[in-house]
Amino acid sequence: MKHYALGTFSGQPGQRFAGLVIDHRVAALNDLAQDNPALQVLRNTSILALLDQWDDVRPLLDPIARAPRPGVRWFTLEEVRTHPPVDLPRQVFCTGANYRKHVVDLTVDSKVGPEGLDEAGLRAWAEDMMDARVANGEPYVFTKPVSAISGPFDDLILPHTTTKPDWELELAVVIGRGGYQIPVEQAMSHVAGFTIVNDISARDLIPRTDYKMLGTDWLRSKGQPGFLPMGPYLVPRQFVTDPHKLALRLSVSGQVMQDESTADMLFGIERQIEYISRYSRLLPVDIICTGSPAGNGTHYNRFLREGDVMEASIEGLGAQRQRCVQP
Repeated sequence: MKHYALGTFSGQPGQRFAGLVIDHRVAALNDLAQDNPALQVLRNTSILALLDQWDDVRPLLDPIARAPRPGVRWFTLEEVRTHPPVDLPRQVFCTGANYRKHVVDLTVDSKVGPEGLDEAGLRAWAEDMMDARVANGEPYVFTKPVSAISGPFDDLILPHTTTKPDWELELAVVIGRGGYQIPVEQAMSHVAGFTIVNDISARDLIPRTDYKMLGTDWLRSKGQPGFLPMGPYLVPRQFVTDPHKLALRLSVSGQVMQDESTADMLFGIERQIEYISRYSRLLPVDIICTGSPAGNGTHYNRFLREGDVMEASIEGLGAQRQRCVQP
């Protein structure tokens, strides 16, 4: 089976189109489906519309990728602008505190734990707590507004509302079949594919200091414009052999900050889908951000500033790049 990806692009004069990506070149699905009545569903469409019919559409894409229509123009990625592959999804769910080493490091860095423990003792306590959480606990999930989504190569505008903007590279799940109260053993059949997101977070805006009983404020800390770069592509599920064994890597201005694996997830993708759909109906084209590994700015006490360049990649899913600018 020929490996391909999907995305949303624009060229001159700027009209967006759903594209098929093969070997770092992209062609408009509209052109690939021209003059073929059996492929009319692929014409004048969007990735969102295709995902609404994913079970019917996906089998049509395989033969197109294997033997594309002759005469169709293929663009290099430098010739087009890359937008979020799903432009835009319906709902965004984020699973927080879902990587073992990340949570342990945050616990040690913030010195949150029983009194009297040295660093080694605090780390051991946090590791035991993570083991107990996996055995007896549940995922922790919140939502993020779709207005936070930006393209994979768009500038990140650092808002004046925060002094501690942070990065969080994450594997994102794209839902292709909605559902409610989905069993774990059926969860992966609801997944259309995967993409990359960076869950930008204003660390200084997470806690509510005016009324501490409110706890955290995810709207202001994670919902600002540009706080979810997405893409570059949607890679269909059949091309990702094991989403729980993917390398993630993020650098800031040339310095590697995150270099981990999705194998460090506390709760796997199936468990997250089961948990979310237990309380909320998943819709086609929803996004689940599955958590971020160790190496955030909080760990280094180093946050994003004007002029920084973030480069992030996930094995088999491509890479994204953002330049940080002040408004």
